[in-house]
Amino acid sequence: MTDILAENLSGKDVMGTDGKELGSLYNITMDLSSGALENLVIDPTDSVRNTDFEYSDQGRLMVPVERVKAVKDHMIIQR
Repeated sequence: MTDILAENLSGKDVMGTDGKELGSLYNITMDLSSGALENLVIDPTDSVRNTDFEYSDQGRLMVPVERVKAVKDHMIIQR
């Protein structure tokens, strides 16, 4: 994957590989000791139901970065 600046990801819409909108990117978590990215933190749309992703205490989706398939107009993640 090509390098993408984090400032270009903030607020980016997130879509599943099934074509369904999941929400917008809120934040990205990382392991502070290794610097490895861990999870996308996504503000879910109201219509998101029955995902296999964990939810944060604030009700945001926690999507492992390994699920990212593409970043263009939308961020595409494997569902």
